[in-house]
Amino acid sequence: MSVSTLCSWLGSFRPGRMRINGRERVRIVLGALAGILLAAWASRAMAGSLGAAAWMVAPLGASAVLVFALPASPLAQPWSVIGGNTLSALVGIACVNLVGDPVLAAALAVGGAIVVMLSLRCLHPPGGAAALTAVLAQAADYRYALFPVLANSVLLIVAGLAYNSLTGRRYPHAQAKPVPGPRSRFTAADLDAALAHYNQVLDVSPDDLEDLLHHAEMAAYRRSLGELRCRDIMTRTPLSAKPDMPLKDAWALMRQHRIKALPVIDQARGVVGIVTVADFMRQLEMDRPEGWGGRLRALIGLAPGAGGRPRVISQIMTRHVRVVSASRYVIELIPMFADGGHHHIPVIDEERTLAGIITQTDLVKALSRAVGAGRDA
Repeated sequence: MSVSTLCSWLGSFRPGRMRINGRERVRIVLGALAGILLAAWASRAMAGSLGAAAWMVAPLGASAVLVFALPASPLAQPWSVIGGNTLSALVGIACVNLVGDPVLAAALAVGGAIVVMLSLRCLHPPGGAAALTAVLAQAADYRYALFPVLANSVLLIVAGLAYNSLTGRRYPHAQAKPVPGPRSRFTAADLDAALAHYNQVLDVSPDDLEDLLHHAEMAAYRRSLGELRCRDIMTRTPLSAKPDMPLKDAWALMRQHRIKALPVIDQARGVVGIVTVADFMRQLEMDRPEGWGGRLRALIGLAPGAGGRPRVISQIMTRHVRVVSASRYVIELIPMFADGGHHHIPVIDEERTLAGIITQTDLVKALSRAVGAGRDA
């Protein structure tokens, strides 16, 4: 083994940085303190009336770490805590009664507890300790699983429900499949396929994982697109039209250049509107499929308009058009295209005259280059 390989291997033991602030650290500490205090106080009082020798189990300390430090974890949910601890204790008690050798009983108790927790969807790491504790204490009475194990777990969950809710943490955290929003590039099926390929237990819920992936994706876009401005990706000197251009000429221009929008400008090149293929289609009453070709020819031909003259762009154009400045950051356009229903956005310069146009294709190309650059970095 080379020195560099050895150093790399040793470096893998270095603990990762806790990415939480001081306020969250205090919240966790106070929560665990309050949870154990409630469970211990109530359990000791119950032990006196029940005549029980033990009133607290050590694995509850580990459960408290999960409930208050990782309330979103699948391993920290109420059924995981209560079912994992109680069922594991029952497995440990069974091993005490059925296996004479404590060494073999300890191994079988932990292994059996994991089998039960996996089967009943209540995997909880302290459950393994609960099974082992039952063997080490030689707890042969099955009532041990009810008190103190079950009682301790329920009391801790009651404290977790109250404290996490009061401190702004969703608990219990529903372990439902994510429902990707309109801006997500992957579906729940895609996430399931990735998890199946990973084939390991993850200490994060699927919906939180979907959120993390979405935020990571947006962070990558911001890093790559952070300094990119509209002038960098726009189509310069785009084709445009005047308000009095005949519809026939505008339609022919759009077909010739295979474009779907024409900014409409005034004499000073200020943007006064935009005409798109959708504007033409609205005039054709597309809910009536029969004869729409004839209606299109009538629309762009010499069908009489005002004064018997051909119809012009100003009669069908969209007058309230969204424009952006050439110096605007590209990252700010994503919501406009994704959620605002825009397909073409004219770009204006400092004099507020038409300088270019950005289409969905332009934006997609910019995003593609950004993703490629991020992978190569």
